[in-house]
Amino acid sequence: MAEQQISLPAKLLNGGIAGLIGVTCVFPIDLAKTRLQNQQNGQRLYSSMSDCLIKTIRSEGYFGMYRGAAVNLTLVTPEKAIKLAANDFFRYQLSKDGAASSPLSGGASASAARPPPLPRRQKLTLFKEMLAGCGAGTCQVIVTTPMEMLKIQLQDAGRIAAQKKIQAQLSAQGGAQPAMEAPAAPRPTATQLTRDLLRSRGIAGLYKGLGATLLRDVPFSIVYFPLFANLNQLGRPASGEKSPFYVSFLAGCVAGSAAAVAVNPCDVVKTRLQSLQRGVNEDTYTGFLDCARKILRHEGPAAFLKGAYCRALVIAPLFGIAQVVYFLGIAESLLGLLPGPQL
Repeated sequence: MAEQQISLPAKLLNGGIAGLIGVTCVFPIDLAKTRLQNQQNGQRLYSSMSDCLIKTIRSEGYFGMYRGAAVNLTLVTPEKAIKLAANDFFRYQLSKDGAASSPLSGGASASAARPPPLPRRQKLTLFKEMLAGCGAGTCQVIVTTPMEMLKIQLQDAGRIAAQKKIQAQLSAQGGAQPAMEAPAAPRPTATQLTRDLLRSRGIAGLYKGLGATLLRDVPFSIVYFPLFANLNQLGRPASGEKSPFYVSFLAGCVAGSAAAVAVNPCDVVKTRLQSLQRGVNEDTYTGFLDCARKILRHEGPAAFLKGAYCRALVIAPLFGIAQVVYFLGIAESLLGLLPGPQL
C-alpha cells in the first residue's frame, strides 16, 4: 500500500474505468430520474420509476432507455476521473500539514522498509475531509455541466414527444379540430445540440445551469467523501491493512445514496433549469431562486424530492463500483505500477 507516491495517471484512469462501468449499469434509472424530475403538475406521464421505464420501452424500444448514454459514456470518464483524483489530491495535500517534512524523499530505501501509512502525514480532521470534497466538487463541474446539459435534452425528448401526442389526442376527443398533426420532430443528437447551442449562445450555452450544478456537486462531495472515508475506516482491520473489498463497496454505496438524497432538491432545480424544451403548460424559469420559488409554490415541498429514489439507486452502485475499482488497483496493474506478486 505505497500511498506516499500519488500517481495521478493511475487515479484518473481508475476514475474513468469506474465511470464507464457504473454508467453502463445504471443509465436507464438515470433516464427515469430526469423524466420524473422534469414533469410538472400539468401532465404527469409517469407515476413511478418502473412506470417510466415500462412506458419508455413501449414507446421508444429497449434502446430508448439509453438515450443520451453516448454523451454520458464519453464525458463520464473525465468527469469521474477529475472528481475522484481531485479528492485524493486535496486530501494528500491537506494531510501534509504538520510533520510531513519530505514526503517524496526516501526512494527505494523507503519502499524496502515497512510501508508507513501515516507516520509523516496527519490524520485528516472532518473539516479538512469536507474541504477536500469541496475542492473535488468544484473541479468536476468543468465537465459535469456540459455533460448534464446535453444528456438532459436527449433523455427528456421522449417525454416531451409523448406529452404532445397525448395533448393532441385529448384535443381530438374534446371535439376541437386538432391542429394539423405535425410530423414527429426528428430526434436530436448530441452533435446537433452542441452545434445549435454554440451557434445561438456560444460556449455559455453549454454551461447553462452552472450555478445550480455547483450547488449540487459541491455539497454532494462535501457529504460523500468524508462519509465514505469514515465508513470505510470502520471496516479496516486492526493490522492497518486496507479495508476488505466488500467494505469499500458497501461504504461507497451507503455514502453515495446518502449524499444523493441530501442534495436532491438542488438536482431537481438544476434539471429544470437545464431543460431547453418545455411540455404543455409547464413553467419557465429565469434562475435558481425563481425556479425554486415556483416549484415550492406550484408543486409543494415534496417536489424537491422527485427522483430521489432513482438518484439514490443510480449513485449508490456508481460510487460502490468506483471504490471497488480503486481497491483492486486496476489502473495501477495496467500501468505496471504495482509489484508483480501484489493484487
